[in-house]
Amino acid sequence: MEGRKRIVGWGVLALWVIVIALAAPLAGKLGDVQRDRAVDYLPASADSTQVAKITEQLPGGDSTDLVLVYHRDGGLTAADRATAAREVAEVAAGHPLTSPPRPVPSQDGTTLLYAVSSTEPGTDEVARDAFVHDVREKVSGEVGGPGALATDASEVYGSLDGPLLYTTVAVVAVLLIVIYRSPFLWLVPLVVAGVADFLSMAVTYTLHQGFDISVSGQSTGVMTILVFGAGTDYALLLVSRYREELRRVPRPYDAMVAALRGCGPAVLASSGTVALGMLCLLAADMNSSRGMGPTAAVGVLCALVAMLTLLPALLVVLGRRVFWPLIPAYGSEPKVARRSLFAAMGSSAGRRPLPVLLAGAAALAALALGVLNLPGTLKQEDSFSSTPESVAAMKTLAAAYPQLGTQPITLIAPDGSTAEVLERVRATEGVSRAERGRSGDGWSEISVVAAHAPQSAGETATIRELRSALGEGVYVGGPSAEQLDMADTSASDQRIAIPLVLVVVLIVLIALLRSLVAPLILVAAVVAVWGAALGIGGLVFEGLFGFEGTDTGLALLSFVFLVALGVDYGIFLMHRMREECLNGLEAGPAALAALRTTGGVIASAGLVLAATFAVLVNMPMVQLAELGFVIAVGVLLDTFLVRTYLVTSASVLLGRRVWWPGPLAKKPVSTARSESGRRPVGV
Repeated sequence: MEGRKRIVGWGVLALWVIVIALAAPLAGKLGDVQRDRAVDYLPASADSTQVAKITEQLPGGDSTDLVLVYHRDGGLTAADRATAAREVAEVAAGHPLTSPPRPVPSQDGTTLLYAVSSTEPGTDEVARDAFVHDVREKVSGEVGGPGALATDASEVYGSLDGPLLYTTVAVVAVLLIVIYRSPFLWLVPLVVAGVADFLSMAVTYTLHQGFDISVSGQSTGVMTILVFGAGTDYALLLVSRYREELRRVPRPYDAMVAALRGCGPAVLASSGTVALGMLCLLAADMNSSRGMGPTAAVGVLCALVAMLTLLPALLVVLGRRVFWPLIPAYGSEPKVARRSLFAAMGSSAGRRPLPVLLAGAAALAALALGVLNLPGTLKQEDSFSSTPESVAAMKTLAAAYPQLGTQPITLIAPDGSTAEVLERVRATEGVSRAERGRSGDGWSEISVVAAHAPQSAGETATIRELRSALGEGVYVGGPSAEQLDMADTSASDQRIAIPLVLVVVLIVLIALLRSLVAPLILVAAVVAVWGAALGIGGLVFEGLFGFEGTDTGLALLSFVFLVALGVDYGIFLMHRMREECLNGLEAGPAALAALRTTGGVIASAGLVLAATFAVLVNMPMVQLAELGFVIAVGVLLDTFLVRTYLVTSASVLLGRRVWWPGPLAKKPVSTARSESGRRPVGV
């Protein structure tokens, strides 16, 4: 019989070898379909998105717009101007340009700019990057503009995969070594997480091919973080329960079956909640948010499948020796440790639940006030934590041409009304000049230069005035309009997706806990954590990190992640608390027992998850850094404040009413059992 059980373990491993072999060619293609164009992040229904799509269909395809900047602090010399003219002529000779570049000198004589536009690269990102690099080789000045910004952003996102993966693996490895205190055990969940990440890449590529979901550098980076963070959490819970069962059950196979029965339902429910929460992002209009939903859900589900099949098989095949030197012997009892930190925390919450609850709630509310200090909307040139050449060029232009738009506003109008539209555009307040561009497929392109700096209040007002004056059928786009549409759509997406996430999470919790009060407590707690984490971001983003703005998608994405992941730990705690109540404890003592027995493993899981998201803080994109910081801080608040004090104290205060209207709210205690009358095990 034992031999047959070992064969089951080897059979699962053989099945995974087949899965990996099938996934390998698909996973390797994910990078080929990753796109970081503006249209991949824009709102699906916005004017600027329509402009981006239509310009791709015009003769020559999408245009790559650059600004060549020549600057000397003391003033440009005649030799400088001659050099600039010669280099620009060389660029024009080497590439087909939409119009001859004209020099535009600054009033103080320190700067000269040339606007360069070419349809040669079209929509091919590789060709665009090659064009930008060739121009940079030909000119001695700085190369900026939307095309250069896109190339610099693409290179940054393209460089994330390796450092992000290696740093995440290193962080998880160090934490697992500290947690397990074993030279071998930490490798097992880490290898399984790596396999899950590989599988998630293959599944994401398949979804892209079948359903055309958006795949960006941001979404794949977050997917990797989720696989390692959430996957390691599930591994910690399973290994903790398995270790305890090995002391009670002689055979590793039987111990693993008991461990899966004990913690499997909670892990399934928590991962399902996270996946469903992520899929709520499909309701967003923002392409970047909507694309992140499926990829994040894929990451969580692949981590779940690997941790509930491959990890158990490896542990069973390796046997007890994998825990060396702290091997759990059959029939042994765990060493009696000193009174745990979580027991002490639980005792304070149990003795003074109301003051603890009020103090914790007040602390979260005070931290949430920091939201009022969040910097304004993040500008395109402030998206990098370093200063690439495109950003340096835009800063030079902003200083030299404070009252001149240095990147065009692009209009798309029907061919039949182009002359009328052009006349109305030139009469619009805030427009410096407007010129007709390409035509084709029933549309004409109009290039507009505003009389204000890019993404300034004046230019924003001009864009809104153009849209108001031109009405339906004429689309206003370009880089500044794209940023404006993203900000407007983010606010709209929040009003749709946030209530949807709350409803979905509540339904799952009500079904799992068979209660209405307990789910409301958990959801209220994670919403409070989200507000506090954003508030802390408001206190440190500008002063500590030097971030010049807040990403428009930060509020929505951080809400979805923190609610889904925070409820994860609430499920582990409440599921154990419900188990204690079913075994005879009142709700208050059951909450303390659940905290004592699960607090350590939940704290370890929270530290791992927070550390993996903290990896994003060191990435060179401000959007990722802000998202990683808020989620990491939120997870730590949830783990060490909300789960430990607020949920526990609320449960003690409410007693059996925490399970209302379920049967446990009315069920009398059936056994007079002390809190220590049952052997503690993991979740």
